[in-house]
Amino acid sequence: MDVTQAGEASEMLVRHWREGTVLAALPEPLRPTTRAEGYAIQAQLERLSAKPLWGWKIAATSTAGQQHIGVDGPLAGRLLAEMVYADGATLPFGANRMRVAEAEFAFRMGRALPPREEAYSVKEVLDAVAGLHAAIEVPDSRFTDFATAGAAQLIADNACAHQFVLGPEATAEWRGIDLAAHRVTARVAGQPEREGRGSNVLGDPRLALAWLANELSRHGVTLAAGQVVTTGTCIVPLEVAPGDEVVAEYGALGRVSMKLTQA
Repeated sequence: MDVTQAGEASEMLVRHWREGTVLAALPEPLRPTTRAEGYAIQAQLERLSAKPLWGWKIAATSTAGQQHIGVDGPLAGRLLAEMVYADGATLPFGANRMRVAEAEFAFRMGRALPPREEAYSVKEVLDAVAGLHAAIEVPDSRFTDFATAGAAQLIADNACAHQFVLGPEATAEWRGIDLAAHRVTARVAGQPEREGRGSNVLGDPRLALAWLANELSRHGVTLAAGQVVTTGTCIVPLEVAPGDEVVAEYGALGRVSMKLTQA
């Protein structure tokens, strides 16, 4: 797949994103068959934003997340600044078809991790982190049946990235907390609470962050200083509908909330 084809595939996905429509699959000449081709298409998204790339998301870091989109391992996606909201914000529901919200640990990088031959260790990656935040992701897909689209097409579709809510930075000394064992609860107002642990995120959110740094490195991309990485849902995704309010509680690490418009 050349740059022209990657651009055409990206433009098609973006058009559906903006119009709130879906497609069964990318046309055969534009359809990625490898992760590398998927990331080549995804990279074209950065042209849409007037601001530097804000950060990264990891999809399918939990068994529930993998089942939800029909893959057997994690996928990386880009977070565009225009799709990021502050704690307590009201998000447009729009034509969202996934209709879920996810409670996630998000790390803000203090130092860049450029591509290299040797894999980054978890310690090296954590040493480059400046802060930890509670977060909520509201994903979506441009495919009619995202559970059968396959990993390469879902990567091209920005790993189902859509909207993202960043909570306040944790004031507790999070480096001394076992994030794998840390309890997180989340709820849609008026509905039963749902509980999870950091271990639902690739065994530990810190392992997920290291996976992202090395996935980018393998594909020649720098994880830049200042970027935020949200590491995937630690609860079974919450079903949401227009008008819902979502709150996620992280105990000593804080809380984050959001609302969805009625339409």
